[in-house]
Amino acid sequence: MSSACRSAVFVRPALLLAALLLAAPAAAEKTRRPSWGGFRSPTAQAPEALGSYTRGCLLGGVALPEAGPGFETIRRHRRRYFGHPALARFVTGYGRTLDALGLGPVLVGDLSQPRGGPMTSGHRSHQMGLDVDFWFTRPAGSRRSDAAFASLVDERRERIDPEVYRAHHAEMLRRAALDPAVARIFVGWVIKRELCRTVKGDRGWLRKIRPWWGHTRHFHVRLACPEGSPECLDQAAIPEGDGCGTESWFSKAEVARRKREARMGRPKKGPRPKKPPRPPLPARCRALVEG
Repeated sequence: MSSACRSAVFVRPALLLAALLLAAPAAAEKTRRPSWGGFRSPTAQAPEALGSYTRGCLLGGVALPEAGPGFETIRRHRRRYFGHPALARFVTGYGRTLDALGLGPVLVGDLSQPRGGPMTSGHRSHQMGLDVDFWFTRPAGSRRSDAAFASLVDERRERIDPEVYRAHHAEMLRRAALDPAVARIFVGWVIKRELCRTVKGDRGWLRKIRPWWGHTRHFHVRLACPEGSPECLDQAAIPEGDGCGTESWFSKAEVARRKREARMGRPKKGPRPKKPPRPPLPARCRALVEG
């Protein structure tokens, strides 16, 4: 072997080691900056919801207990059982209400991550610790898949499934809506239509029941911004009235009609307009992962 070859044999491992040592600080720095889902605990700060429901974070959050009177949490391995103390108080109070009515325990799904923020799957909202999902039913077997929970709606026919839907489902929604801290409750549009058709007497609480995509197996409760959160952005106020009469906007027929109209009004040539970029997270939220 020539001297040049012998030098190459010994130099290359040294160069490789040097490259690895140079890369190590960068790798360690990346490890020290977890993603939103990587945080294991809330911040040690006064409770505060920052930003909006879809672009925000949570300071000083608390963990919801695994179970309590009238409620039971599931899928805790996802670490999405954290919320603003106001949300924890709502869930525990709501559970006690259902327990007194003989309707509990209700299964609690996702709240927020330990410090809120965007999730990699499942939700665009739930970012400020003010959103929580409740399941309408209790499956007999595994609870890991959404499909294990019965849908209150016959999706193919777009009507209530009488084999699943019961009067106590409306009472569960009514009791949640009566809480002054609740801003909105999202359900599938067919469920909203059924409530509009069947609820008698006081219908004021129906105003908070808002139709939205999906939400036929669970309902989504959203609290208004709590005191002590000056940088929390509430949604626009809900219009007056019971909110009935427009829920079919989410139906298959209406979606197909809007798509046809969009195609007719779109130029035949040229690129489609780009969606506007999503607004950035508040600076104090970005500091949690960038600082």
